[in-house]
Amino acid sequence: MGKAFWHAALIAALLAPGVARADQADAIRFDVILRGIKAGELRIDGRIEGAHYTAQGVMETTGLAAAIRKIRYTATAQGATRETRFTPSRYTETADRGSGKRRDFEIRYRAGTPVSVASNPPRTPKDRDVDPAKQGGTIDPLTALYAVLRDVSPDQACQLDAKMFDGARRSQVRLSAPKPAGAGVTCSGEYRRLEGFSEREMAEKSRFPFTLTYAPTADGRLRVVEISTETILGKGHLKRR
Repeated sequence: MGKAFWHAALIAALLAPGVARADQADAIRFDVILRGIKAGELRIDGRIEGAHYTAQGVMETTGLAAAIRKIRYTATAQGATRETRFTPSRYTETADRGSGKRRDFEIRYRAGTPVSVASNPPRTPKDRDVDPAKQGGTIDPLTALYAVLRDVSPDQACQLDAKMFDGARRSQVRLSAPKPAGAGVTCSGEYRRLEGFSEREMAEKSRFPFTLTYAPTADGRLRVVEISTETILGKGHLKRR
């Protein structure tokens, strides 16, 4: 994803272990708002069936941002799930940055460890890139987004400590400190750049605090309705549509 949009969207991650749950299907729709202006949309359709999950996601610029530059990212993820743990087996991403700039990307996993990272056109490796073979237990960006944005039971809210791998970089998301907020719940959290980022990126900002807000659903579960965070471009929000 484009950096500004993924910073707004990447406040997401693997939910902590909990009780088993029934199959479910989720249609997730968020507006991406930067500096008070709607700049894009995030859409995820996910499904859990037995011990397996699939997800399809789209992130794209809209409105004035799209008029300036049309950017669209589509992604898919699939893998195994046990209780509330997600273990990806394959992640794909297509980035269309306009002006004919398109990239197809794929990560394949074996037993939770990336074993293949491919890009078309090929990406020039950098010395700072992290070793995929050492990223066992990490999850891809779309699996992370689906895991945190789907509806959950109240006992699963605000329980998060996960590592993510995007093919070259490693980051971490922590979520904690649940507090009542009307009929819902808020959580305090932090997204942190860990490895694979440039010295400039680490110097400009390595930690991004955020607040996540849940609201109750009719069936007694909790649904994420807003995420507020500091991005490199200022205050950012994901607001449920």
